[in-house]
Amino acid sequence: MKREGPALESLTRRLAECPADFLAEPRIGSAGTVHVAAVVADLLRDLGGPAMSAEDAAAFQSLNPKTDRNRFSLMLLTCWLLHDPWFRSRQEFAPLALWLLSHGLSELARATPSAKFVSDADRREELARVCLRELGLRPAGETIEQAQDRLGTLNAAERQRVIRASRQAEERAQKIREAMQRVAEAEANAKAMRE
Repeated sequence: MKREGPALESLTRRLAECPADFLAEPRIGSAGTVHVAAVVADLLRDLGGPAMSAEDAAAFQSLNPKTDRNRFSLMLLTCWLLHDPWFRSRQEFAPLALWLLSHGLSELARATPSAKFVSDADRREELARVCLRELGLRPAGETIEQAQDRLGTLNAAERQRVIRASRQAEERAQKIREAMQRVAEAEANAKAMRE
């Protein structure tokens, strides 16, 4: 996040205007229409990278629609976002984009349906900020601290972790209260027996 990237507004607008081709069903097994590996390969080439290896392409193929459909759909949206002229003109982001697409979207995909990254303003901003962070950039006009703070505020996956931790803490507290109640009742019974 040390380097300044493009304006956040241009990226969120780009996501909101995502064309239907990138919203189509990703090809998983014999279902779907968009070959994700081909879209990724085109993006990487346009970002100045070499041809994608067969090993790299394997990360963008799946036979399990139940677990991969949302993640692959999010990959397509991210390809659209990173194909922005700002990234293409620099010809330096292919390796980081490959890592982001193959490894960096799983948490987002588990937390949020991919369609929300187009239809919901906060989710568009979250995806744009995550992409910038993974490319070592921050939105134009923001300090590192501002960029980190805003991403932390928007982070749906982090919010879910906090909710889970809160639920677990409440469950532990409830168990402690119940145990204390049992101890108090046992002491009251013991006292009554003595008297």
